[in-house]
Amino acid sequence: MALRPVMVNIKALDHSMVGRFWADALGWSAYSSGATTYVGPPGGFVWPDPVVLGIDVVPVPKAKTPTKNRMHLDLATTSTAHQAELVRHVKALGATPVDVGQGKVPWTVLADPEGNEFCVLEPREVYRDTGPIAAVVVDCANPRVMARFWDEATDWILHEVTDDHAVLRSAKGVGPYVEFLRTPDTKTVPDRVHLDLLPYPGDDKTAEVTRLRTLGATDLDPGQGDVPWSCLTDPEGHEFCVLALP
Repeated sequence: MALRPVMVNIKALDHSMVGRFWADALGWSAYSSGATTYVGPPGGFVWPDPVVLGIDVVPVPKAKTPTKNRMHLDLATTSTAHQAELVRHVKALGATPVDVGQGKVPWTVLADPEGNEFCVLEPREVYRDTGPIAAVVVDCANPRVMARFWDEATDWILHEVTDDHAVLRSAKGVGPYVEFLRTPDTKTVPDRVHLDLLPYPGDDKTAEVTRLRTLGATDLDPGQGDVPWSCLTDPEGHEFCVLALP
């Protein structure tokens, strides 16, 4: 048994507006599915996508606090000209520059219209085949602990683990990476951005949640009520959800 990451969940006051921003930023499409806005590759709604991690923008009643998110997206570029053009493009869509203490770096740090940070990376060979999202980056205290949990929790492959950095990617060798980056700050507010996981057909969601608990996950009740998904936290308190099969 194993779970597959299928979506990046972003909370927003205005899910339609934030969904349109991310669709335009990535060159994807926004699909309204009732109470949320799903962002995925063009060509018609497909879920779960077999290659990419989609983005599900979910409405919430509270705005983002000034605290930096513990999870963010890194966007891939193919050249310095592409990087500059993508920065211009997302700014025109409503992105704003932010200073998270990055200093002088070759990538550009921005925030979407509701303040969710993301980076437009300089061209890097490792991300040449990821699609528009190079990586989902998670701040953490101990990348080795996080790598051990997420390697066991999902069917993704662990590519690298050090004291400062851990990297996983789909076993298919496609789509973005998930990267755990050692940072000095600690988690102080609920995550505004998190991963959603999905069992494979034939697997039992309840059994998967039980397995996650044995790996170090903790049940979480954010007030979601009676819903078909399960909310948990990983060993460092990052929220994530296990979805029910469609």
